[in-house]
Amino acid sequence: MTRHTIEASEKPIIDIFCDKYLFRIPSYQRPYAWATEQASELLEDIVTACGNTNNVAESSPYFLGSIVLIKEPEKPEADVVDGQQRLTTLTILLSVLRDLSDQKIATAIHGYICQTGDPIKGTSDVFRLTTRDRDADFFRSMIQTEEATSALPDVRQFKDARARMIENATFLKERLKKLSEDERRRLTMYIAQRCYLVIVAASDQDSAFRIFSVLNSRGLDLSPADVLKAEIIGALPKHLQDSYNAKWEDMEDELGRARFAELFGHIRMIHRKQKMQGTLISEFREFVPTSKDPAKFIDNELSPYTDAYEEITDRSFSSFKHADDINRHLTHLSRLDNFDWQPPAIEVIARHRDNPDFILRFLSDLERLAYGLFLIRSDPSERIRRYGKLLASIQSKADLFLDGSPLQLDSNEKTAVRLSLEGDIYTVTRIRLPLLLRLDELLSGGSAVYNTQIMSVEHVLPQNPSIGSQWLLDFPAEADRLQWVHKLANLVLLTRRKNSQASNYDFSEKKTKYFSTKAGVANFALTSKVLSETAWTHETLQKRQQELIAAIEKLWRLV
Repeated sequence: MTRHTIEASEKPIIDIFCDKYLFRIPSYQRPYAWATEQASELLEDIVTACGNTNNVAESSPYFLGSIVLIKEPEKPEADVVDGQQRLTTLTILLSVLRDLSDQKIATAIHGYICQTGDPIKGTSDVFRLTTRDRDADFFRSMIQTEEATSALPDVRQFKDARARMIENATFLKERLKKLSEDERRRLTMYIAQRCYLVIVAASDQDSAFRIFSVLNSRGLDLSPADVLKAEIIGALPKHLQDSYNAKWEDMEDELGRARFAELFGHIRMIHRKQKMQGTLISEFREFVPTSKDPAKFIDNELSPYTDAYEEITDRSFSSFKHADDINRHLTHLSRLDNFDWQPPAIEVIARHRDNPDFILRFLSDLERLAYGLFLIRSDPSERIRRYGKLLASIQSKADLFLDGSPLQLDSNEKTAVRLSLEGDIYTVTRIRLPLLLRLDELLSGGSAVYNTQIMSVEHVLPQNPSIGSQWLLDFPAEADRLQWVHKLANLVLLTRRKNSQASNYDFSEKKTKYFSTKAGVANFALTSKVLSETAWTHETLQKRQQELIAAIEKLWRLV
């Protein structure tokens, strides 16, 4: 009978991107999906952990997480069950660092990307990571091969995993070019020597999948909220413990176990006002005052924050005034790809519940700020610092609506938002649907209601017009099509899944068979305005682009 093994160990990158491992991403894995936000967060965390010391060995280690492999102990081949996003992004990061380095360092870095063949043994070069079959050749030629990232292609040519690979390589390249050669050398040394992964290797697939399930299952294990509950309730006088335990459990039932656990992370942020450096439990203990008066914490913080968080996540704020408008802003905010805006919203709703005028004005400007940071793709660390400053201003009772307040966009940010709106909105997948829904509601006068779960963004001028189509007569030059195809003016909303054949219809046919209400599409304001056009030309696009951006500029006071 075959004896299966499971091994787990913590290793630095220098002992992972080595001849002991040849990582393969199985075809059943999902495509590479990390966007520039995750790549930015990874890089910023590593740069921060590296610090400024010249002696890398003295720097604090940085834990990158765990990966789960199917791997026999004595063989290098390893199928990645969990961890492909990190391994792929680390490979992209190392490839960019290599191509920005001088020849000697570049050769050394390439050794972490590619295992050098031995002509005596008759072996050839083998890349240490092989992505899914459908992307493997692309990843090798565009990223892993020496000098590949020195001349990256236009990301608009690609989609899905390949687009993410090029986007992240381009982002990391621009970010790393801002460092000096010496800073890049130290960063590379730090990644190799002081960045660690926990490698969990099972020799059989069933064991590996069970490990993956355990590591990623919430189950009913103790959450940080459970640990903190024991400490906070335990610190109360005996005669109060039963009543406060009942209060606590009522709040947990009100939010549900998952949201209640999330709330403690937001409370930590409300007090700490910085990105978490340690564990939630350790930072909560250090920065949230609960031990001296646990009853006061439960009554004055946990209870009102629970109510506010439920209203924010359910968009169910109730008041004698402005309730619908407040919930509408909460809906706009909920569409963003991050929840960093929630702690300031929790603080304001919990502390100013009796002043709906203030809450409405605050949420209106918070939406403007959050969408602004979203559009300019502010990195997570920068975004959290901004919201930390906003929390400090809220708690000091500063005037949040004056220029210079952390709630307000400054002139440089306004310019950056306008430039983003002028760009290829469609190619930034996390932006396009929230932005178009916000714009559609604006154009509808606030009357738009979206009851369908199927909403997609479609091009009017198609990405790949058919040969012989009217599109190629109206836009004969490929450069002209590329200039407009992904712009805001060329995008509409549909309440149906995309149809690759219908997307290439000529304009007149597309209007009647694909975009109209007769074709089963909801009457979006954005789409209705397209239906009123008799032709789709350069002039149409220019006019529409100006009108749409002007509407957003007015809404968010960008000029």
